[in-house]
Amino acid sequence: MPLLARMLAAPLLVEVSAGAIGGLGALLADRRIAPEGRIAVAVGPGQGESVAGELNMARAEVFRVPDGSHDAAVVLGKSLRAGAYEAVAGIGGGKTIDVTKFAAHMAGIPMVSVATSLAHDGIASPVSTLAHESGNGSYGVVPPVAVVVDLDRVRRAPAGMATAGIGDVVSNLSAIADWELSSADTGEPVDGLAVAMARTAAHAVLCSDDQATSDKFRTVLAEALIMSGMAMTVAGSSRPASGGDHEIMHAINELFPGTASHGELAGLGALFCGYLRKDDEQFAAISACLRRHGLPRHPEQIGLSAGQFASAVVRAPATRPGRYTILERLAMTPAQAAEAVEDYVRAVAG
Repeated sequence: MPLLARMLAAPLLVEVSAGAIGGLGALLADRRIAPEGRIAVAVGPGQGESVAGELNMARAEVFRVPDGSHDAAVVLGKSLRAGAYEAVAGIGGGKTIDVTKFAAHMAGIPMVSVATSLAHDGIASPVSTLAHESGNGSYGVVPPVAVVVDLDRVRRAPAGMATAGIGDVVSNLSAIADWELSSADTGEPVDGLAVAMARTAAHAVLCSDDQATSDKFRTVLAEALIMSGMAMTVAGSSRPASGGDHEIMHAINELFPGTASHGELAGLGALFCGYLRKDDEQFAAISACLRRHGLPRHPEQIGLSAGQFASAVVRAPATRPGRYTILERLAMTPAQAAEAVEDYVRAVAG
């Protein structure tokens, strides 16, 4: 009889709580991830010193991560490979966690993701997005063996980073629609379990009436980001959480770097793609969610003109060769993209 099941790579530990960083050593010892406490800790430039001072791990060695570059990840990976660590904990925002995931993968040791902001679903995903000389690249890595979110730190994160992951999570709905579109047009297989997890994560945030400043909502958002990351692990790619929305995000980052965060751009891209698909229900739901939580819904809110946003839309398909989304189906010329963006801006303003 065939084995009618599959094994899933899931975190051994998920902890969303206040003061989680202070109890990190005990958590990892209790779960046998690092019973002897020989842990490398990677911290970013923003909260690095204060985070290091909060740790209660006598045998931990702290490494500073200067930026979110591929070079920084390789340097950290070499340091980890030269040591004798049971695990490495990446503590900080998305860049620090992405660098640490790549470095841990390179060194062949378990990685623990400790999030101090909720800007995107990279806190639990099998993907590292790193900057290099030609822009940004996405690299497949082993997903975190544990995911910890410190709500005290999230509360103190800059407003734009604390809950920008709202946009990233709700963009799952756009990514799923693109995956289903590809299935219909090209025959690409769709993983139903990955879709179910990604959609559930999106709806948990989309349907919450709580204020983004409440710990109740932060907990829902943290858990949704973790589930979104796990959906990518199930799928073996970023497909359930990345469609035309993320193609637009990557294009904006290439053409106009520094405009907004990952989550903010993903949410904006998802709203625009929903408009292109003429999915009025999805468009209205995502628009209402972004408006309610103060995330950008039109180009000028991230400092771009309609023309600049249109140029990113034209560029977007080239950022993910081989991925089929509404953008690939429409294959808009610059003139068509400009017209679509102008119509979209009017629809959002209406």
